[in-house]
Amino acid sequence: MQGAGNDFVVVEADSNHRNWSELAVKMCDRHYGVGADGLLILSPSKVADFKMRIFNADGSESAVCGNGLRCLVKHYIDGNTQRKNSEIKIETSIDVRTARIHRHNGVVAEIQVNMGEPKIGINSIAVKEINKDSILDIKSVMNCTLEIDGTNLLLSLVSVGNPHAVHFAECPLTDFPLAKLGGKVEQHQLFPDETNFEVVRIINHKQVEALVWERGVGETLACGSGACAIAAAGNLLGLLDEKVEVKLPGGILTVEWDRIGDIFLSGPAETVFCGEW
Repeated sequence: MQGAGNDFVVVEADSNHRNWSELAVKMCDRHYGVGADGLLILSPSKVADFKMRIFNADGSESAVCGNGLRCLVKHYIDGNTQRKNSEIKIETSIDVRTARIHRHNGVVAEIQVNMGEPKIGINSIAVKEINKDSILDIKSVMNCTLEIDGTNLLLSLVSVGNPHAVHFAECPLTDFPLAKLGGKVEQHQLFPDETNFEVVRIINHKQVEALVWERGVGETLACGSGACAIAAAGNLLGLLDEKVEVKLPGGILTVEWDRIGDIFLSGPAETVFCGEW
């Protein structure tokens, strides 16, 4: 399945007695496997409609994934056609998330997922000082500055169940060396648990374009939680409105946040093909 080009292998499983991490590495390999950004496991839940686990292409497990959530909800709905509920509950490793199903003439037109309340600043994700002077900008709760290969990056730190470092760039995104800097930001010693990295150019208060470097994956065509982190950071900095379109290389995701509570993500979800491993 894919959501805005963020692609996944989806597996239904009655139990978790498998080495999903090892399987993810094999399945996600784009030359010797199926090829995907991650492996999604859909299994039974006692507290929700189903349980979701996600493993990145490198085998690491992630707590949440916005595009993955929408894809699993789409898969679940397609397999339960008699169910007409407008709300689906999904158990993740950190909490239970809710998805709203919007239908048009009986057909699913949009899936909107509740991504929870964004956590802002250096206390929301794992950050550590790396020298006695500290590179953290303590004047701002949200921001920190990194210098990598001579490039100064002002990062807004946001957690949406997983860590994100958002950089609002002044240059065209085609000029930003993401392939060179992405992995160095992800694995910087400032972030002991590593981080996702988004580079953003603001078009106007309602639209941005962005590039994504995902923790454990590398450069991807889209990232749902990353889009939420972008919207939250831009909102708090006074750069973006409550509803924002995030244009990614794989498509457009829509994020809504009123600063008070949970943040909501909408976008495409599509089954590409079914097969047997």
